[in-house]
Amino acid sequence: MRAVLVEEFGVLPRVAEVPDPVPAPHGVVVAVEATGVCRSDWHAWQGHDEDVELPHVPGHELAGTVVAVGADVRGWRPGDRVTTPFVTACGTCPECATGQQQVCRAQTQPGFTGWGSFAELVALDHADVNLVHLRDDLPAGAAAALGCRVATAFRAVSDVGRVRPGEFVAVHGCGGVGLSAVALAAAAGARVVATDLSPAARALALAFGAEHVVDPADGSVTTAVEHLTGGGAHVSIDAVGSPATCETSVRCLRRRGRHVQVGLLPAAAGRASVPMDRVIALELQVLGSHGMAAHDYPRLMSLVTSGTFPLDRLVGRELPLEAGPRALSELERSETAGITVLRP
Repeated sequence: MRAVLVEEFGVLPRVAEVPDPVPAPHGVVVAVEATGVCRSDWHAWQGHDEDVELPHVPGHELAGTVVAVGADVRGWRPGDRVTTPFVTACGTCPECATGQQQVCRAQTQPGFTGWGSFAELVALDHADVNLVHLRDDLPAGAAAALGCRVATAFRAVSDVGRVRPGEFVAVHGCGGVGLSAVALAAAAGARVVATDLSPAARALALAFGAEHVVDPADGSVTTAVEHLTGGGAHVSIDAVGSPATCETSVRCLRRRGRHVQVGLLPAAAGRASVPMDRVIALELQVLGSHGMAAHDYPRLMSLVTSGTFPLDRLVGRELPLEAGPRALSELERSETAGITVLRP
């Protein structure tokens, strides 16, 4: 099969012929219809994830069709159209037993612990725990986003951040996760302030339901958010994952507000400085959010099929697999609004 192959961290990968994957007894192989190009993939390429071993195929956000099934799989067969959370859980550890598969202690992750979906085929573990059925009429490019960015934002907004109607929500960064969070918070009845350096991303945030947008280059984001919300956000979401945006997100909160960290904070980027004096004095909550378990997807699917959430508008461009190396390299500069999708 063809795949985007990383042979050296930080060096532009190439599209190469590599062996086809074989399903584990508990797993499946999926023919990839579409796969999102996510900033997490950029971190993997740069060597920021200790689970990644070279040579490596990135990609963790996908939609496709099952083409091979392991001997122990009971719920899936060739021809099924599926996506999967980026955390493929084991299904048997204590966390999985309580329904918290997104923090499974024996998790694997396509594109990180093993080869991923920047390829014609990808192997997925523990299919009966992790696969999610996709309707045939759901476009592949939009469906791919359900595996990571949309599902991640959904749980961050609804379950971790517990956003309620009428609350002010600040969203820092309007890439795929951030735009999804904007739309989901607005759909929940919240009043959203979105921040991003990109004019195109800010324009999309307004189209997705933000009341206000802020350009961080214009000055203090904290001051702007406090002014626009009358004292600070009830919920503030860092969808970028940098020490600066993490600290800013915490400082944007009003008393008893809730900070939700979604963007990755790899050690290579430096440690975030969380103002704990402010956390204590204002009784703030600092929360992490790490994807969503497969069994939680029906709630998200109901929202998507209702037409309330503009899933198809998230996709900014679709490219062939051959453009994968270039698309990966562009993530550092965030030049494209919306999600970039590869179509193997």
